[in-house]
Amino acid sequence: MSPTLVTPAIRALTEWDRPAVEAMTRSCGAFRADEVAVALDVFDAALGIGRRRDSDYELAGIELDGALAGWASWGPTPCTLGTFDLYWIVTAAEWQGRGVGSALIAEMERRVSGRARLIVVETAGREQYAQTRRFYESHGYAAEARLTDYYAPGDDLVTYVKRVST
Repeated sequence: MSPTLVTPAIRALTEWDRPAVEAMTRSCGAFRADEVAVALDVFDAALGIGRRRDSDYELAGIELDGALAGWASWGPTPCTLGTFDLYWIVTAAEWQGRGVGSALIAEMERRVSGRARLIVVETAGREQYAQTRRFYESHGYAAEARLTDYYAPGDDLVTYVKRVST
């Protein structure tokens, strides 16, 4: 097993990161092609690439050894008071299990501190997502809802929440 990441370099993402974001999102082993397209749409909207910038989307990335090792996107949930969605959290395949995801989730929680009372994460119920669900649970997120066959037959939607102080 590789050593755990100790001090990540968290930074803002720019349009120049888009190729790396796309490559890692495609190759991390978790997302279908249509899901990658949605992730890139959120990334583009957050930065105003090819359209007007959507200021409700926030981004952060982690750079290691001169390359992007992970990225995350979150934002306030429309029509709610103090609820935020964690839309995407992606770790490059070679950095998985080494603390990149933990650093990203901690950064997101730090950035929404004082604004959020509830953070919501939606993920899949397929067996290949068992590790992802354990990841959220290890960071204090609780499974609050499950919609059977939501994404596809046999692929449930599992909604996790974390209540935080505002």
